[in-house]
Amino acid sequence: MRVAFGIEYDGTNYVGWQRQKTGVGVQALVEEAVSAVADESVKTTCAGRTDAGVHASAQVVHIDSESERSERGWVLGINSNLPDDINVTWAKQVDDAFHARFSATGRTYRYVILNQPVRSALLRRRAWWLYEDLDERAMQMAANELIGRHDFSAFRAAGCQAATPVRDMLSISVRRDGRWVSITVVANAFLQHMVRNITGVLVAIGHGEQSVGWAKTVMDSQNRTKGGVAAPPHGLTLVDVDYPDRFGLPQNSGTDRFGL
Repeated sequence: MRVAFGIEYDGTNYVGWQRQKTGVGVQALVEEAVSAVADESVKTTCAGRTDAGVHASAQVVHIDSESERSERGWVLGINSNLPDDINVTWAKQVDDAFHARFSATGRTYRYVILNQPVRSALLRRRAWWLYEDLDERAMQMAANELIGRHDFSAFRAAGCQAATPVRDMLSISVRRDGRWVSITVVANAFLQHMVRNITGVLVAIGHGEQSVGWAKTVMDSQNRTKGGVAAPPHGLTLVDVDYPDRFGLPQNSGTDRFGL
């Protein structure tokens, strides 16, 4: 049978989702835990590969297994074999047409900034601390120019292996709630470091270092070197993955506030 799972994790201690030759990837620990419950070797397919230090409250994976377990049995059994910074939130048997990556119609990432004069010891791994005031309205105006289908080469990592840099940017929302500034980005798919690079550009605009039109200028250049500094990974969380209703997957059950 094919089974889908919702997974949340704190990416601080990991080299990203994917298995790596050096360092520990979240995938390796999840596959070990699922295999222990299934009593067979199991491989996972995920909705999106998060980078080192990036978190997830709504990662989705699927497996194919000969083992029959109840949905509750999968969740409780897997979690008992995982470290406390990785957690399965739900399990659901799905038909063979479901694919965690290719069935997804959209993905949502949220970048969180703590905008206050003093740093936070408790939030240092979950938000980017910036002490200079940000103009979230200017950031939103700049972000609006990135919505639509574009070549996002200027916002991709040098080592990105995607076949094409063209992506459909469905929405970008910049919001302030007191000391918090969040950047929520929705697209059909993302390039490596894409959200972090966009965030770096928007922050430069929010600080007044660049004009509102600079974001579009960077995008139109199709040149990564024109975009400035990438935001650090610890402020970024994968917060939602969209699928057609026919698969009947649970909605994101994460209790995050701005991804925290």
